[in-house]
Amino acid sequence: MTELIYQKDSYVREFDAVVTGHVAEQSAVLLDQTAFYPGGGGQPNDVGQLLVGDRVYQVSAVARGNLHIIHGELPPIGTKIKGVLDWDRRYKLMRTHTAMHVLCGVVWRDYGASVTGGNMEPLSGRMDFEFERMQKELVSEIESRINAEVVAAHDVRVRILPREEAFQIPDLIRTKINLLPEGIPEVRTVELVGLDLQADGGTHVANTREVGRIRITDYKSKGGINKRIYVELDA
Repeated sequence: MTELIYQKDSYVREFDAVVTGHVAEQSAVLLDQTAFYPGGGGQPNDVGQLLVGDRVYQVSAVARGNLHIIHGELPPIGTKIKGVLDWDRRYKLMRTHTAMHVLCGVVWRDYGASVTGGNMEPLSGRMDFEFERMQKELVSEIESRINAEVVAAHDVRVRILPREEAFQIPDLIRTKINLLPEGIPEVRTVELVGLDLQADGGTHVANTREVGRIRITDYKSKGGINKRIYVELDA
């Protein structure tokens, strides 16, 4: 089992680890611990480097199962490495992911709309909600409310709870479909204290003030009651 450093501390940008396995057909290595996020919940995977002495392996992707996909001959099992994240990209994704939770929290609290989908890139993203109607005035109102919550400086609290305890939390699953795998013993929750609490596996900033201003750049109807909101963050 790989220790997932990012689940408890999103700010670790370098770490030491040991190669514990290979998946040759994917040009991938397994590590005993990692700070690389493998992607999921709309957040892309991390990229960066693995350093072995003077040799630098580029981590071009991280697949499910925490497979670190690298270029070149795989380092032998037992090799000690240093992992280095592309921190500029990671931190932008952390800000963006927290911004999406601010948006989700406001829309759920103030309009009772469920999330039907979402995706993000560094400093931009889109989220789909169950709105019957969406117009310019409503979008402007949502933008004002989400930025007020950013300025309110909500702390972001991460906890890993036993499944039974987690599912006693009202409205823990905000997506229309429950994406949590059946039978998992623990559930990771992310709370924007005083605003939002939901199950989530991704990386976040420690306080909403780190997000910066959120701009709603567009909105569209995706059919029926499914409406899409596009957001961007300042660099």
